[in-house]
Amino acid sequence: MFTDELSRIDWDETTARIEAKTENDVRRALAKERCDVEDFMALISPAATPYLETMARLSRKYTEERFGKTISMFIPLYITNSCINHCVYCGFHASNPMKRVILTLDQCEDEYKAIKKLAPFENLLIVTGENPVKAGPDYLAGALDRAKKYFANLKIEVMPLKAEDYKMLTEHGLNGVICFQETYNRKHYNIYHPRGMKADFDWRCNGFDRMGQAEVHSIGMGVLIGLEKEWRTDITMMAYHLRYLQKHYWRTKYSVNFPRMRPAENGGFQPNCIMSDRELAQVTFAMRIFDHDVDISYSTREPAHIRDNMATLGVTTMSAQSKTDPGGYYTYPQSLEQFHVSDERTAVEIERRLRELGREPVWKDWDSSFDLYRQ
Repeated sequence: MFTDELSRIDWDETTARIEAKTENDVRRALAKERCDVEDFMALISPAATPYLETMARLSRKYTEERFGKTISMFIPLYITNSCINHCVYCGFHASNPMKRVILTLDQCEDEYKAIKKLAPFENLLIVTGENPVKAGPDYLAGALDRAKKYFANLKIEVMPLKAEDYKMLTEHGLNGVICFQETYNRKHYNIYHPRGMKADFDWRCNGFDRMGQAEVHSIGMGVLIGLEKEWRTDITMMAYHLRYLQKHYWRTKYSVNFPRMRPAENGGFQPNCIMSDRELAQVTFAMRIFDHDVDISYSTREPAHIRDNMATLGVTTMSAQSKTDPGGYYTYPQSLEQFHVSDERTAVEIERRLRELGREPVWKDWDSSFDLYRQ
């Protein structure tokens, strides 16, 4: 399991190594065709700041060589805000006095139909709070069964599950799982996750191994930028994790995300750091140079101008017209959001802008018939 490997990587020592990187380290990394984690640390370090233009050109080159000029489009659907966790930064935390909603399967289907009227979405991300009793694997299986009539590619962003549950859900149409570790700093993890099933660091972190063991086709990773002051260290830990997963579960496709905290109804929690737009660009370029094949995703957390610019420089997947409230497309359009989105353009407006930028929005890039090695 990855936590065994993570236990051998010291947080403070890694932070110091990143800070100690020099311009020579950066130039050495930029000259390599394939980078290791040490090179990645150099590319996200302060020493790399003068090389952003060079990094941007390399990022664009590697992205277009691997992905062409395509941008895969997806839409998230929250089907419940019921949650037993007490995450201090989240609008869905269990102590928040709000109306809790668990959509019925008929209501889920109403949401699917409403989404299909927005744009020709084929990539759907089903999102829930963490409530294993009321919204567990059987509930998710029912939601997937209804969804596969409308969408070609189904992913979930839910509580970490057992390997056998992931395997069962693939039999109901599941293609991918997204999970944010939030932070890899074990020492601080329970400050942000004091109670609930999410308070178990090992269960969450090793969930990615269980996804791989279940042969889930795609796995999405991310840390929440704002929890830890040393965001560079957190992203480095994710890079270690990515390399570990690629080695052990090489059939699986991987994606990464760098979500920056957005305002939420969370009792006043304030981020411990603010990542600037230039720093977000830097880590995006660094990740593409580090891994030419990984899918890099930007959600509507980011403002329109950032998403537009990065669509030409390294990003390969984007959400559009997102609602972060359960049933927000049809059933409960005025319910409480998990967080406030920044890019509020419609999917059609985003598609038009991407085409103006010379990108090709792709609504369908997956079909179960492609998965030949499992047949």
